[in-house]
Amino acid sequence: MENAQLVALSRQSNLWNQLDVVANNMANINTVGFKSQNLHFSEYLMPVADASAFLPQDREISYTDMFTTRTDFEHGSIKLTGNEFDLALNSDGFFAVQMPDGTEAYTRSGAFALDSTGQLISASGYPVMTDAGPITFTVEDGRVEIAKDGTIATEQGIRGKMKVVDFEDARTLEKIGDTLFAGENPIPAAQVRMVQGAVEGSNVYGVTEVTRLIEVTRAYDATSKVVKDLDELRRQAIGTLGKFQA
Repeated sequence: MENAQLVALSRQSNLWNQLDVVANNMANINTVGFKSQNLHFSEYLMPVADASAFLPQDREISYTDMFTTRTDFEHGSIKLTGNEFDLALNSDGFFAVQMPDGTEAYTRSGAFALDSTGQLISASGYPVMTDAGPITFTVEDGRVEIAKDGTIATEQGIRGKMKVVDFEDARTLEKIGDTLFAGENPIPAAQVRMVQGAVEGSNVYGVTEVTRLIEVTRAYDATSKVVKDLDELRRQAIGTLGKFQA
């Protein structure tokens, strides 16, 4: 009974973590550039467990173990905004922003704007990077036009090119919050297709997440019933043994 309860509790604990992931996905269904996450589970085999005296010595106990949280980098839908500094990537790659410590972080969220000094910043307030570093616009620049390949043009001429990077394996990226990712060894993105005056929406699908929520809830309830039944079985066993001893 102890082993059965431990197996059930390991499953219940991971279902709770999965519920947190689903809830976070649903909370960000309207967040620009958000990428949904999923939990992946693995089986953990324990060769020695409590109460093994009632089991064959070579029998292993199988537990549920949370393997990892993975990010789904599928592209979200492109939504037109009309804001000349909003940018959406209709291709692979990530925009680069400069963090306070001077390092770079990467995002698919192109909801950009100008701060009080005219510097292009992300929704989180970090400078957006071009191939030449952060960029600042002045009144003399007039209207800013950004081509599909990221080339920035104003009335003063070409001002640079938006920095768009990619990674050999996006699964190595670490999510650091605010739709930002940390990664190593970025490479220039190939075949960049940028849309000015638009943003990429979240890739969370409400129907899919609701279905997952129902599945997780049902599994959690079923596991809770198993734990409750095992507790009742133990109570009855103790009561029966107590009668024999009396």
